[in-house]
Amino acid sequence: MATRPTWQGYLRLSLVSCPVALYTGTSRTSEVHFNMLHKTTHNRIRMVPTDPETGPVERADIVKGYEVEKGRYVVVTDEDIQSVRLETTRTLDIERFVDEHEIDRLYWNDPYFLTPDGEMAVEAFTVIREAMEKAGRVALGRLVMHQRERLMALEPRERGILAYSIRSNREVRDPDELFDRIPDEKPNPQMVDIATRIIDQLEGPFDPSQFTDRYEEALRQLIKEKEKGHTVAAPAEPKEAEVVDLMEALKRSLGQTGGERRKASARGKASSSAAPKKAAARRPPSKKRA
Repeated sequence: MATRPTWQGYLRLSLVSCPVALYTGTSRTSEVHFNMLHKTTHNRIRMVPTDPETGPVERADIVKGYEVEKGRYVVVTDEDIQSVRLETTRTLDIERFVDEHEIDRLYWNDPYFLTPDGEMAVEAFTVIREAMEKAGRVALGRLVMHQRERLMALEPRERGILAYSIRSNREVRDPDELFDRIPDEKPNPQMVDIATRIIDQLEGPFDPSQFTDRYEEALRQLIKEKEKGHTVAAPAEPKEAEVVDLMEALKRSLGQTGGERRKASARGKASSSAAPKKAAARRPPSKKRA
């Protein structure tokens, strides 16, 4: 099945514009979903819309309402919502260019792919994309999506444009509300030095294929075992964190981490000496905020 765009409209840079389509850059299709069943019959439970006074309600009789005060609503129809149209309903107008580091990571939200919508749009789209690449900055524009006007950050990605929705200022909490509770104390410099060496030993490239959802995999395995009629034993409860000497824990961590790395390095050298040398694998280009 072809991917359907989340939004369609026009990308505009000053007087240059072209039709574009916006597609979600991530997928949640791999999640394990559970249905609500009756515990005896295993029939799926139906969620029936119900009015507390009249009982079950037909979906055709359901309307949207906004609660202006407790128990009092303003009814809004689909036609009313369609009548609220901003220019950004159909146009993603680039308003400003900023350096990427100026946007706090707290504000970055969902990724999308922006592509030309139709062959006639390719030339103008390519011109805008190439100009953005030369500028080396993030473009900011707004569009209406899911009944909200959202700020979008755009940057070239391969032959297309990567777009991120940016959270509004009202959506982002002030970190000082929580971080101010942390005492302003300087830790032991020797402990920091050991912790830094541990970090150095754990350094490596980011490979998203190595970070699978182990909880989801365990759930799927549980479902397979239950389907076969097997009894699944509950795992042991995790032990309470022990109160230990922090310096000793750091030293032991450094030794364990270093030992593991040395063993891995030794295995790598042994295998490389036993087999013909191959060209070093190219490190994939780093992906921003992927």
